[in-house]
Amino acid sequence: MAEETGEPASFDLLLPALRPVRAGNGFEEALERILQVIRLGLVPGGGRLPAERELAALLGISRVTLREVLKVLQDEGLTESRRGRYGGTFVRPRTDPADGGELRRRMAETDIEDLLLFREVLESGAAGLCASRGLDDEGADRLRTALAATHEAPLPHYRRLDTLLHLTLAELSGSPSLAARYATVRAGVNELLDCIPLLVRNLEHSQQQHTALVEAVLARDEETARAVAREHCAGTAALLRGFLA
Repeated sequence: MAEETGEPASFDLLLPALRPVRAGNGFEEALERILQVIRLGLVPGGGRLPAERELAALLGISRVTLREVLKVLQDEGLTESRRGRYGGTFVRPRTDPADGGELRRRMAETDIEDLLLFREVLESGAAGLCASRGLDDEGADRLRTALAATHEAPLPHYRRLDTLLHLTLAELSGSPSLAARYATVRAGVNELLDCIPLLVRNLEHSQQQHTALVEAVLARDEETARAVAREHCAGTAALLRGFLA
């Protein structure tokens, strides 16, 4: 393990955590991986992460994506960037033992894996039902309108309008029971999401997935609709696990 001298952490220690991410959620999963490395102490306070070129190769992402991930970590006060011959990205010492306390308190009251898995089942199920059954003109207009609202949403209102889009999809599935259960599950997910920052890159990626999801539903492409919904849920799960670990 790297000491406070600033020597980069041993690759042998980092390899199990910094495995290549999947293409669909590269930003979110890369952020999750590095957060795990930091939270687990594999790179201690004062230690240096591998160089950008090496870190990007380990994670299987572009250096552009990696820099966006590193910027989030720096904005959250978890790392700092230093220039010069001995520069790089350094993990900041944790001075507040209660860091993330609100999220951990909520997590103690929630079975996160069960919640996230159930959400994925409900969302992919709703997407599949909407696509297989098809939507009438009114339903299609409602879905397009909900999607457009998320594209135009100011940052403080994004999560509310994002929730409305997913609730609309659940309601259009034709199953009142599914819609009711999804509303309950989504409330639990939102409580956790409220404890982590809104990340612009993640929101941009989410919007791409939202668009692909709506397009698949309107095209009555059930397989794609289910796949996009699952991938979208996996991105959110990766962020929550990353900030929780």
